[in-house]
Amino acid sequence: MSISAENAHQQWLAAEAEAEAMIPLIGRLNRENKVVVSIHGHSLINKSVIQILKAHRFARQLDDVELNPADSLALLQALSQLELGACSIDIASLQGEFEVSGARDRQEWLRQTLAPVVGKKGQIETSSQDVVLYGFGRIGRLLARILLERSAGAGPKLRAVVVRKNTDNDIYKRASLLRRDSVHGAFKGTIRVDEENSTIIANGTPIRFIYASDPAEVDYTAYGIEKAIVVDNTGRWRDKEGLSRHLEAKGVSRVLLTAPGKGVKNIVCGVNDSIIEDSDAILSAASCTTNAITPVLAVMDEVYGVKRGHVETVHSFTNDQNLIDNFHKGDRRGRSAALNMVITETGAAKAVSKALPQLEGKLTGNAIRVPTPDVSMAILSLQLEKPVGSKDELNNLLRERSLRSPLRRQIDYTDSHEVVSTDFVGSRAAGVVDGLATITSGDENAILYVWYDNEFGYSCQVIRVLERMVGGRLQAFPKSV
Repeated sequence: MSISAENAHQQWLAAEAEAEAMIPLIGRLNRENKVVVSIHGHSLINKSVIQILKAHRFARQLDDVELNPADSLALLQALSQLELGACSIDIASLQGEFEVSGARDRQEWLRQTLAPVVGKKGQIETSSQDVVLYGFGRIGRLLARILLERSAGAGPKLRAVVVRKNTDNDIYKRASLLRRDSVHGAFKGTIRVDEENSTIIANGTPIRFIYASDPAEVDYTAYGIEKAIVVDNTGRWRDKEGLSRHLEAKGVSRVLLTAPGKGVKNIVCGVNDSIIEDSDAILSAASCTTNAITPVLAVMDEVYGVKRGHVETVHSFTNDQNLIDNFHKGDRRGRSAALNMVITETGAAKAVSKALPQLEGKLTGNAIRVPTPDVSMAILSLQLEKPVGSKDELNNLLRERSLRSPLRRQIDYTDSHEVVSTDFVGSRAAGVVDGLATITSGDENAILYVWYDNEFGYSCQVIRVLERMVGGRLQAFPKSV
């Protein structure tokens, strides 16, 4: 082994040791202090050594240098001594501000920077609210997985799932579908079934399964559930009148629809979630495609002004299509999803205006369903008010927004020469800009390619809307993010 190779190996071993040392610090800060530690908005809670190192690899700091795990470890060790109250801390941005400050005493600098939460352990109240999943299909099960990742005592808490009973061993089949997923892999944790009480216990969290066919007939208070938010992921009701049936049930306070809603606010978290009010009893989390393209369009409209545009979506097939040719009430969707590209309509482009009213009437859209089970792509062909400049200039803007802006949890960025759709399975971003595919011509036109996990990435956006509905958002540090 050469000297340089030996040095690289030793550096890797040192980084592994540093990441291993971070894990208990991150865990204790979360469990005992209710502190959420992240890197550029991506949570480090319950992450492995390799996942932590990968987060550092892609977290670029000053002069485009990777975030150093040794710096992060020193920062976490200092944070653990401050008796912090509940908050959210971006250690990448915090380390960047510390370096710029020129301060020599890290502990004292942190004490001043985080002054509002220093010494406030257990004193800062955090909101929690019961959540019921109405339906347990693709989105419902992913929502359950994400909610079960959380160990701190704040935010939305999964309490129950409502489904129709299909077989005598229904609860075991539901548990198996939660445990194993052909696209997203195995559930990260343990699952047990309490058949007598119709309960699945996942990572120590009991989830009551309630069998019903009518939202209004359920009495959630009988299960100790009060003022719950019902997340309807069945797609059966999409208007205010139909979704209001949930509010007739005892123990329900609000409803969130995981599809475009009619007559209700459609929320794309990160873009227009500020319009959510406590009085909103029914909300929609819009569609996966609307969530993927709206944050990117928000940046383009802010910087360049969008005059008009077309959105073409290359979308994985969904459960509403037939695997082989058979009757279907929708045009073309009766043809085999596994064998064909299927042109279909999408309302995602028009729905953007519900989050960005200034784009009303400026966007058209179509969709092509393709024979892949997950991950889709939106191609944005935009005519802008101002010249967009070079491809590099546009990509640098979008990359910067993916790292250091309020949209950093919605927009991700890649410039890899080899990525394909399966590389984005499990992406938590609403959309990922493929920088190598960006096209500009030095005038007012630009074409952007945006990947998105239409199942998991969208589910993460739904959870963010849920968090907003629950309220009591954690104070975020540093204040600049």
